[in-house]
Amino acid sequence: MATSQDGYATGAAHDDQTLRRRNVADQAGVNGSIAPTTQEPDDKKLRKPKPSFLKALDQYEFLIAPLIFTLLSLITRMYKIGLSNIVTWDEAHFGKFGSHYLKREFYFDVHPPLGKMLVGLSGYMAGYNGSFEFKSGETYPSELNYTFMRLFNSTFGALCVPVAYYTARELKFRRPAVWLVTLMVLCENSYATISRFILLDSMLLFFTFTTVLCWARFHSLQNQSFSLEWFSWLFLTGISIGCVTSVKWVGLFCTALVGSYTIEDLWNKFGDLELPKAEFAAHILSRVIGLIIVPILVYMFSFYIHFLVLENSGPGDAQMSSLFQANLKGTDVGKNSPLEIAYGSRATLKNMGYGGGLLHSHIQTYPEGSQQQQVTCYHHKDANNDWFFYPNRNMPPYDPEANLSFVGDGDVIRLIHSQTGRNLHSHSVSAPVTKADFEVSSYGNTTIGDEKDHWTVEVVNDAASRDRTRVRTLTTGFRLKHTSLGCYLRAGNVNLPQWGFKQIEVTCVKENKPRDVYTHWNVESHWNDRLPAGDPGSYKSPFLRDFMHLNVAMMTSNNALVPDPDKQDDLASQFWQWPILHVGLRMCGWDAHITKYFLLGNPVVYWGSTFSLFVFGALLMWYLVRWQRGYEELKQADIDYIHYSGLYPVIGWFLHYLPFVAMARVTYVHHYYPALYFAILTAGFVLDWAMRPVARKDRRVEWAVYSLLYAAVIGLFILFRAIVFGMQGNSQQWRHLKWFDRWRITD
Repeated sequence: MATSQDGYATGAAHDDQTLRRRNVADQAGVNGSIAPTTQEPDDKKLRKPKPSFLKALDQYEFLIAPLIFTLLSLITRMYKIGLSNIVTWDEAHFGKFGSHYLKREFYFDVHPPLGKMLVGLSGYMAGYNGSFEFKSGETYPSELNYTFMRLFNSTFGALCVPVAYYTARELKFRRPAVWLVTLMVLCENSYATISRFILLDSMLLFFTFTTVLCWARFHSLQNQSFSLEWFSWLFLTGISIGCVTSVKWVGLFCTALVGSYTIEDLWNKFGDLELPKAEFAAHILSRVIGLIIVPILVYMFSFYIHFLVLENSGPGDAQMSSLFQANLKGTDVGKNSPLEIAYGSRATLKNMGYGGGLLHSHIQTYPEGSQQQQVTCYHHKDANNDWFFYPNRNMPPYDPEANLSFVGDGDVIRLIHSQTGRNLHSHSVSAPVTKADFEVSSYGNTTIGDEKDHWTVEVVNDAASRDRTRVRTLTTGFRLKHTSLGCYLRAGNVNLPQWGFKQIEVTCVKENKPRDVYTHWNVESHWNDRLPAGDPGSYKSPFLRDFMHLNVAMMTSNNALVPDPDKQDDLASQFWQWPILHVGLRMCGWDAHITKYFLLGNPVVYWGSTFSLFVFGALLMWYLVRWQRGYEELKQADIDYIHYSGLYPVIGWFLHYLPFVAMARVTYVHHYYPALYFAILTAGFVLDWAMRPVARKDRRVEWAVYSLLYAAVIGLFILFRAIVFGMQGNSQQWRHLKWFDRWRITD
């Protein structure tokens, strides 16, 4: 049997003292021999070497690099930002909405309120009083500090750059790839351009970026579940989701991304048999609170502030319920209106469904079906919304000199259109869009007509009284049942085609569903000289109902934003054109005296990021095939890296891009910008993965490749800088930038 000394290295001392000291750095001799132990330690060797300047830069790169990138971002987003003194592109919309906040006038728009409230805040900070109308192409008045308002918006765009840097770090990209992703965001011409104006897009992008950062950081802390930092990033993710959704509904795609990750994460935990049930339940509860309840509360809070600030009557009143309008300052709704409806009263009827409008008719007729006069629901107030309450044809004719008779539950009435004198009518003809329902039209007059002009009043509720014997202004909800057909007057959220001016279709629905709020109506405005004025607007409308009502109205109006086949929109574009940078967008007039801006991306960023999506797909298929064939070349860490740092950005791209493929509404190039960010992250992953074997062999080759990419991204941004900072004079000066005919920079 060998002795214990046989296991020692040849030439090494075997005594215990030496063995205990053999790994001490100052004992090492030449070729692994042990120096004499009697040698005194060298004080110079024990001293720690002073860190060099380059080592300090390397150590604090995570602070220095984002500071430099942020400074450059501020320059690219803010340089010459006040050069154009005219209302540019959608500043005409969002600047005007900001004005409404400053005047505290209620308005309506298809987007949630957070971004527009921030625009209003920028105007308030700039000392603006809300008096400018923001007409497209109009010159800003000298008293309006539009430059400050633009700077406020551009700050959100500038902050996207450092957020992108830290997101790439959290996705475990190595430093060269982190810098590349950050540079691609910094030098993306379209991001820089759209951040320079009073628009919502810079805010949308910023909160999209922060959502991805918070999600990535939360994922990095999976091994520290229920720690303070873990909870912090969970709730920050929820807050960010709430903010991005409160700017535009496109933020729901971010919600879907985080939701997909959460479902997968919980599914994996469900399969972990070693995880205690109580802990699994805590994981579910934490995510329900942090990723569902918190975003909903943030979203609802933005509407609460919206309603709180906009206390005055404004152009968007008609989108809301009658009770809501009656409580606005300066409104005519319900003011001086008689309380109870009598025969002979003139009134407007409001549909009580979410997003409901006013019962309306006009002289235009249906192009098919009965070809009688159209009846619709309309959100704008005009005389075509007025109807007279008349007795049915089996009762004595209406006599304005006779004693008053009031309308109540169960009464059979006629409604006569005040402008055309025709009766509200229905018959066994299919509705123009909802074929299962009957058409509703205006037909005949006070003397010509039949029993199909008759409607039975069915009172549903009353916010002011339990007495259903009479219909009251604002407070009484009622249904109108067609006496002959047995169907109910209904106005859903279906829009008529262009021949119906995209107004809401009104039908007579066959099914009797008392809880269908789209069959509920109330009297909004009421005129009758023979009745005393009342104050029916003293009852408050509940916040939750107003919240739901406005959101459905936004959805309905958003769905109505479809391309008009009779009009040519030179600014609109198709989804397939965006990833290949097929088109750009002129943001203003193109006359020589106008400072011109052209919304076009950096070719390297666009084409490179789009190409990376295909490369990632091929990479994924390659490893799946090899895995199926039994190859095990990837470690678990590699699989996780591909999964979370590569696959999820691709999923984010699909979630933000594919809805516009199926979307019927009119689309523009800026709708691609959130999806572009996920394509940029995919490009960062693909390059980082491809360069890893190169870096192991020679880091200099890796840095050479990245340096070429850095130069290309920066160089093309500089080449196309004029479309960002403003083109002055004749556009032919920039004909060298018109690489393709669809890039309408010069003509």
